[in-house]
Amino acid sequence: MTMHALENAVALVTGASRGIGAAVASELARQGAHVFALARDKESLAQLKEKLGDSCTPVPADLCSPSAFVDLHRLISERFGRLDVLVGNAAIMGRRTQLDDLTEQDWRDVMDTNVTANWRLIKTFNGLLQAAPQGRAVFMTSGAGSRARMGAARGAYAISKSALNALVQTCASESEGTNLRVMLCNPGPIRTALRAQAAPGEDPMTLRTTDDIAPKIVELCLPSWSESGRLYDFPQDRLLDFREPG
Repeated sequence: MTMHALENAVALVTGASRGIGAAVASELARQGAHVFALARDKESLAQLKEKLGDSCTPVPADLCSPSAFVDLHRLISERFGRLDVLVGNAAIMGRRTQLDDLTEQDWRDVMDTNVTANWRLIKTFNGLLQAAPQGRAVFMTSGAGSRARMGAARGAYAISKSALNALVQTCASESEGTNLRVMLCNPGPIRTALRAQAAPGEDPMTLRTTDDIAPKIVELCLPSWSESGRLYDFPQDRLLDFREPG
């Protein structure tokens, strides 16, 4: 009987109903993990559950609701008592417009989903991740959030990803000396609905797919992964470090 790299591991993936999240959930399950798949789309989660069977627990929830984290923590802790893998994938693009044209709701929607929800994931599950023999957390960022010169009229998205980078680096620093490793991943242009929204004139058939990137993301989740606080850049297939200005 073949043992998989994540046999009996417990994983949580947000934004798991489609795109990169669904592909990562599927790859984690293929590697032996039980996956809690969180998203708002109940129908798509049901389809994922049908595909993955007993390896998947669908969790229909809104990450912008603080109570969702309380319920999810109770569910995972009562059932398993630990969390081995966390993949913070859920994100929205928001309106692409100038800053002074954004409404209060535009700003809140992007920041709540792309930043605050990931802070709540860290706050809620840090204990369970550190209770695991080798806890691993990966958060999906974007090259838009780490440019030397930010693009104009991008709305709140790039700003949210810059904030996410700082959030995850802080978490990695605070996890030094523990078994938890925390990484950022920049997927680059991938054939997803989010990418289509960001680049509406682009031919999606020229892009790499979610099945291409999923194994790379799962590699960052393995017990054998030792790096922390770094950025894995999928287009270059290399690890990058953040640098001081100047």
